[in-house]
Formats: sequence, structure tokens, C-alpha cells
Amino acid sequence: MMETSVVGNSGSDQVSAGAGRVEEEERRMKMKVMVAIDESEGSFYALQWALDQLFVPMTASQESSVESVGRVYLVHVQPIFDEYGYQAGPYGTDLESVIYANSTALDSVRNTQKERTSAILSRAMQMCKEKLVKAETMIVNGDPREMICEAAEQVHVNLLVVGSRGLGMLPRVLLGSVSDYCAHHAKSPVLIVKPPMDDKDGKEH
Repeated sequence: MMETSVVGNSGSDQVSAGAGRVEEEERRMKMKVMVAIDESEGSFYALQWALDQLFVPMTASQESSVESVGRVYLVHVQPIFDEYGYQAGPYGTDLESVIYANSTALDSVRNTQKERTSAILSRAMQMCKEKLVKAETMIVNGDPREMICEAAEQVHVNLLVVGSRGLGMLPRVLLGSVSDYCAHHAKSPVLIVKPPMDDKDGKEH
């Protein structure tokens, strides 16, 4: 319904409120948001929150637009393997567990990593598609803390979104954590999304 003003301050307030909502929607339509994605449910919860709260679904006419529609950048960080060995588990769940292997074994690990990455990003892209939000994927290699911040700077995002858990399965003492590191080192604003509380015990899940 169109808002109209008649006489008096109340009408002016209505017009101002309507204009404010239009400006807010236009801003959201042009936002560039980066979400760090890994195998954890916490990162997917953060993505879902961002899609629900930060974006306006694009229309059919906007689908081919590059400038007028905001988008989400899905960044996934992979560990770096070398010819001497690799850590067991995602990003070294056990820090002392390093497997030394030949090239055949390393190729197998890399293939497994590619499959895992593909599955993670496919799930994330489907979530974006269902919410009618444009999305691009970025795969980088290295330390999740540093690479997420570098990727956000490279794309010049308006906001970096990370979950408060996950992002590599590293112990918090080593991570520092990823979310804490990003909050202190990223050049863009950072939003840390906490998972919902479990009603039974009051703990995050």
C-alpha cells in the first residue's frame, strides 16, 4: 500500500519512514557479503542467517545484472599439502598426527579434499539459489585465519560473516580462534554468528 501524507507532522514522519525503508532496501540490494564456509554446521548456520537477514531476493530482471544486485561470496579454505606429509583429519584434528606418504597417497588425499570441497560449496550454493541470492565461490589454500581476511580484502566486501565455531576443526587455542582473528585483523566489518542455544542444557550446538 502506498503511503501518503495529509497534514501535520505525522504525515511527514510517515513519508520519512517510507523513504528510509526504500534506502535500506536499496543498500541491501547492493551489498557484497563474504561468508566463510567449511564442513561444520556452524558455518552453514551463519550462511543461512546472512541469507535471511541481509539480502533482498533478486527479481528475474535483476538476475543478469552485475551492478545493481548484491551477492554473497562463499570462501572455503583448504589446507596445503606438501610432498613430505600431511596432517590427518580436516586441518589436523590431532596436531601431532602427521602422515608421511608417497605421491600416490598424496594424490588420493587431494582428490578426497576436492570432493569434500565440492560437496560443501554445492550445498552452500543451493542454499543461495533457494533464497534467490546471487553467489560466487572462492577456494583458497593456507591458514584459514589469514586467507579469509585476505579474500575479504581482495573482493572489497561490505561485510565478512563467520560462524563462532567450525572453520577448520582446529582447537580453539590454536585458532585463536578464526572468528576472533578475523574480528581483529579483517579490514571490513565482521559479523560473528553464534549457533542457536539448545533449550535443554543452554549450550550451543
